[in-house]
Amino acid sequence: MFTITKDIYFCYGHRLMAHPGKCRHLHGHSVKAAITVAAPALNAQGMVCDFADISGMAARYIDAVLDHNLLLHRDDPLVPALQQGNERFLLLDEHPTAEYLAQLIFAEVKAQGFNVIRVTLWETASASASYSES
Repeated sequence: MFTITKDIYFCYGHRLMAHPGKCRHLHGHSVKAAITVAAPALNAQGMVCDFADISGMAARYIDAVLDHNLLLHRDDPLVPALQQGNERFLLLDEHPTAEYLAQLIFAEVKAQGFNVIRVTLWETASASASYSES
C-alpha cells in the first residue's frame, strides 16, 4: 500500500463548554490538518494521486466551512448574541474538539472520492488528534 500526506493550514475559534479548564473559554487555533490518502498501486504518473488534487479539494471545503470561523456546539448559549451581531459561526452536533474536526475533514475528503485513510489535526505543535475508519 502506498500513502501520501498533504498538509493544509487554517485557523478557527471555538470553545469546549463542558471542559474543566481554560478551553471552556472562547479561543482560537492555527492548525495543520494532515490528510493521508492511500492506493494499492501507483497511477500512470507513478503517484497515489497529485498532491494538488488533495490540496484543491480540501482547501475549498476548509476555506468555505472551517477557516476563520467560530465553531460551536448547537447548545452554546452564545448563539443568539452571535446571530444578533451578524457574526460568522458554524453550529456542530458534537463539541468542536480536534478529534471531531478531524472526523469532519475525513468525511469530506472521502465524499470527494479520495481513498483517505487518516486525517490528523495538529491543534498545537505538540498536540494532535487523528481520525480513521480502522
